[in-house]
Amino acid sequence: MTDDLRDLYQEMILEHSRSPRNRRAMPKTEHRAVGYNPLCGDQITVYVALDGDRIADVSFEGHGCAISTASASILTEIVKGKTLSEAEAIFGRFHDLVTGRPEGSSRPGELGKLAVFGGVSEFPARVKCATLAWHTFRAALDEESEREGPVTTE
Repeated sequence: MTDDLRDLYQEMILEHSRSPRNRRAMPKTEHRAVGYNPLCGDQITVYVALDGDRIADVSFEGHGCAISTASASILTEIVKGKTLSEAEAIFGRFHDLVTGRPEGSSRPGELGKLAVFGGVSEFPARVKCATLAWHTFRAALDEESEREGPVTTE
């Protein structure tokens, strides 16, 4: 990755961290989960409203580091309007990207804004920051998301 591209990606992460999109509670939704990253102290609640198999709305609230907040912000922009299977496929490609898995060799254009997290794989402790919102999003959709205790990244 060139220095110019790395600088652009860093700026996008900082922009989404400073001005996160869809940061708000959705009290009247049936799908909600709390996620916690004990290594960094990030804590997030993700809310999802469905219209059948489609994500009608998604939001988050909480606090975290720049990577965690930016990831949650970009997640809400990308999955809104997608079907559950489309969102799951995006999560799979994103997870492969941030964990550096070769099978995740999606072309950067396929991930859109999520490509900014490509360098996270070089910092294993930051992978948990980048994926917290995504794991919490999945838990919110899980029928068992009402269980006690927060989702923690592994």
